[in-house]
Amino acid sequence: MTYVRFAVLAVLVSAAVSSAAQLPAPALAVAAASDLQSVMPALASRFERETSGRVTLTFGSSGNFFSQIQNGAPFDLFFSADVDYPRRLEAAGLTEPGTLQPYAIGRLVLYASKASGLDLGRGLAVLTDARVRRIAIANPEHAPYGRAAVAALTHERLYDQVRARLVLGENVSQAAQFVQSGNAQAGLLALSLALAPALRASGTYVDVPAAFYPAIEQAAVVIRASSRKDAARQFLTFLGRPEIVQMLKDAGFLPPRPAAAAR
Repeated sequence: MTYVRFAVLAVLVSAAVSSAAQLPAPALAVAAASDLQSVMPALASRFERETSGRVTLTFGSSGNFFSQIQNGAPFDLFFSADVDYPRRLEAAGLTEPGTLQPYAIGRLVLYASKASGLDLGRGLAVLTDARVRRIAIANPEHAPYGRAAVAALTHERLYDQVRARLVLGENVSQAAQFVQSGNAQAGLLALSLALAPALRASGTYVDVPAAFYPAIEQAAVVIRASSRKDAARQFLTFLGRPEIVQMLKDAGFLPPRPAAAAR
């Protein structure tokens, strides 16, 4: 009788171990700046096909993710639109040493709906036009593109003239939605979003000269509390491949500066 019980127990344990071995690995949890919405899903899908892993993407403002990670949010990777946030997490001991990796430089554009009739050839000065009742930007308190927008307007001595017309999106993607929906006539947005099909169909854009605002240096880092560090590192290696760098360029990003992480 004892032998039978032992045999049954052995079968049950073996089945449990086998079932556990067949369970899929947890998905790689990625916190990504909202300017990546047009390209990161394609990058994640390609990574999944090549590795048989899984990736879950959460988009938002870099500053909000910075605060969430400080408070223990369960992300494995953080793709920030401002390299300063990963650096600060690194300084606080919240990232895996040696994993901070620049991946792109973002570009700011002036975007307007086609229905507005605005002449974007005038550059930022067009924002003083009486037809521009609202100007959408990302919230500069926690969104790098919002800070870039304020810097560009200040550079051109327009900020005080238009500040009462500014409407703030929680992130640059929400700012784009304000213009697309007609709640704003113009916006200072990420080029990556202006190139996305929906915005290209409904509006036009011009580049804001890079000299008007500090470089939007973007970087990724592995979170120290991650239980999927190997997969996270693999994703960072994948990101540096030439064809992936080209996908980011096609989406509106410039390649990172080689020494961006070392400062």
